[in-house]
Amino acid sequence: MTRLWLNWGLVSRETDVVQRPMLEVHLDSWLRGFGPRGNERVQAQSVDQLLDVLEERYPRLQFKLRDETGELRKYVRVFVDGEDVSGTTGVATSLKQARTVDILHSIAGG
Repeated sequence: MTRLWLNWGLVSRETDVVQRPMLEVHLDSWLRGFGPRGNERVQAQSVDQLLDVLEERYPRLQFKLRDETGELRKYVRVFVDGEDVSGTTGVATSLKQARTVDILHSIAGG
């Protein structure tokens, strides 16, 4: 089998399967208390799938990022390559061309 290395993954000529590179995932300091202590590398096609992987690896993250319906919590912001997708496509956002995902938990005060 012949494989070509491209800057976005491996392509197999025989099967035409593309293996995505790992995304670099950054959590803010508050969320790191429930998840990875540093940056995490994850393969995912969407924000929803990314959150599934993180919650499976780090069960204490469950219900910190998403509510009971699976939607992002009101005070969680997800940035895909620097663009806030929390209020637009949210968990349905595709990560096919993404390189980095930043997840922030904002703090409300009065």
